[in-house]
Amino acid sequence: MAEEKRINVYEGMFLISQAEATDFAGVIEHIQHLFDRSEAKLLAMQKWDERRLAYEIDKQKRGVYILAYFEAPAEKLQSFERDCNLSERLMRVLVTRADHLSAEEIQAMDKREELHIEAKERAERAREREQAGMSSSVSLGAPKLAEEPKTDDVPSEEGETPTGESEAAEPAPAEAGQTAE
Repeated sequence: MAEEKRINVYEGMFLISQAEATDFAGVIEHIQHLFDRSEAKLLAMQKWDERRLAYEIDKQKRGVYILAYFEAPAEKLQSFERDCNLSERLMRVLVTRADHLSAEEIQAMDKREELHIEAKERAERAREREQAGMSSSVSLGAPKLAEEPKTDDVPSEEGETPTGESEAAEPAPAEAGQTAE
């Protein structure tokens, strides 16, 4: 007697970084690949929000949330979550059961066409930035100074003149009601 697989409906929230969001179509394809590996059937997917994170994750302060509803065999869910956690393209993943929603409610949340449109727009903006000479990569390090300060105009230590002679420092005037020590 063949054992019947128990199929459940799940809700998955995927968090991706702003850097990964520049290749939005690639991220959506990557999530679809994770579903395929787990024999899951995607029912609905939409961009939920793009917002500031409550705390930094991998030095990222903002993220894009993608909400998906899918059917998957219960015994494959653990491997799906493991694959998501090992993925370098996803910052965080939360999967819960979605038994509280009807099939019609889930279908109403399916905005995959809008995801594809946004992916095209993001790719187009990235190409425009590259053509304009702007890099989409992050530059690390201190900014370079346009001109080095002249050392002969700036005293090297407090109380010294540019020639190295000491000046007598005048005491600061005492404020009313204070005594000098």
